Amino acid sequence: MTAVAGKGLRAVLGLVLLVLGYAGFFALSASMARYPVVLPKDDAPRWARGAFHVHTTRSDGRGTPEKVAAAARAAGLDFVVLTDHNDFALRAPTYVQGVLLVHGVEISTSDGHLVAFGMSRPLEGVRAWMPPGDAVRAVAAAGGTAVLAHPVQKRNPWKDEASAKEVPGFELYSADTFFRNAVRNPVRRLVPAVGASLTNPVHGVMLLVAPEPEPTARFMELSRERPRVAFCAHDAHGLPSYRAVFESLAIYLPPAQVPFPLPPDAEDAAKQVGRALGGGQALCAFRALGEPGGFALDGLDDVRREAHVGDILTVRLPGLPDAESVQVRVWGGARLKADGRSVELTEPGVAQVEVWVRAPGRFFGTEWRPWLVPSPVRVLPRGPGI
Repeated sequence: MTAVAGKGLRAVLGLVLLVLGYAGFFALSASMARYPVVLPKDDAPRWARGAFHVHTTRSDGRGTPEKVAAAARAAGLDFVVLTDHNDFALRAPTYVQGVLLVHGVEISTSDGHLVAFGMSRPLEGVRAWMPPGDAVRAVAAAGGTAVLAHPVQKRNPWKDEASAKEVPGFELYSADTFFRNAVRNPVRRLVPAVGASLTNPVHGVMLLVAPEPEPTARFMELSRERPRVAFCAHDAHGLPSYRAVFESLAIYLPPAQVPFPLPPDAEDAAKQVGRALGGGQALCAFRALGEPGGFALDGLDDVRREAHVGDILTVRLPGLPDAESVQVRVWGGARLKADGRSVELTEPGVAQVEVWVRAPGRFFGTEWRPWLVPSPVRVLPRGPGI
């Protein structure tokens, strides 16, 4: 071995040891991270909870539907919406290991990816890489709900403006997008998450949760034109593991809309789940931070998600949070009042209200992360007599 080659080898080994040591530091700190941050109330009713936007071996996922169901059951989920790429078969919902599997699809159009679920009829004329507007209309014709998948992601954004205005659903937070953003920022995000996963897989997933302003800005822009439904997408492929992702994030269905436990008939249960998801009644929660049972926006028409200018919404928090560790954040036609829990609607349009929590960070400190994410509130003008 030449001297130059020897130096090169030592440099490579040194770099490997440095990366391993760096990752090992985060493995150590992750072993001391404590979840949940917010303790649940003992009397809070149980909400049905599930995963949305999950891939299996029918496309590019690492697990069969049966393995996904097993992971969901181990994580305490009640349903999973499977959305394999361009899997256009109309499959009946079914219970597998006690978990309801609802079959949807992620359509690869020429201008982005479109998630569709709740179809009562086959998707007619749908094919991969078709024009986006045709795909949106085909989903509506089949009785389904369309959702813009990771619409501002660097790799696969939604690029067609006209069709974006016609799609009712929007993935406001996407686990896959978090992962891809971490890959582009390996030192600050990816290596800490990988290291943490060695001792605390859920903490490893939560370290990937680093929201950026672009999705919210785009979401609010589209929501001003028509009511939108906010989705938090697992976009799970099996890496990180299905179970770790399912234990970190879930879609919750309020008991007033969907009973718990779900109906034993899979068709009936799937219809109720689909209506709640498509109607905007579902709540996204980064469940590692705490369960959402008992959360509400008092002063709001829960079904239509409407209120008027001048109305005051009160955020009712579940659990027993430390007041300084929980923040209510608002966007759009609303402002947070001094008490930190009341939201005044200030102008017509749309308002987004979220609850954020100070969660375990990459080192031994904390970072602010979203916890509870409902769909937006439509703010109507206050007319005579209101």
